[in-house]
Amino acid sequence: MTTEVNDKIFHDTIADGVTLVDFWAPWCGPCRMQAPAIEAISEEFEDRLKVAKLNVDDNQKTAKEFGVMSIPTLIIFKDGEEVDKVIGLHSEEQLTELVEKHIQ
Repeated sequence: MTTEVNDKIFHDTIADGVTLVDFWAPWCGPCRMQAPAIEAISEEFEDRLKVAKLNVDDNQKTAKEFGVMSIPTLIIFKDGEEVDKVIGLHSEEQLTELVEKHIQ
């Protein structure tokens, strides 16, 4: 399951465990194309991974904090620390490989 997050709850959301955050916007075509793969990853790894979506238009403070200049940007956090980042549209297989590097 994917959780919508905002500037207020962002740091609490990423504080423990491994979290994949999708930085996106509703007007972004590639972001909409990325959404089904994000949902699939969320279901596949639901016991070992939190998946969150942050709308960069509504939450510019957090987007700026993590240097998000292009969307979609996907950042993996482990116990609140950024451990990986990819920019642009990625296949479900590419995202699976990315996630598997960070979960035990």
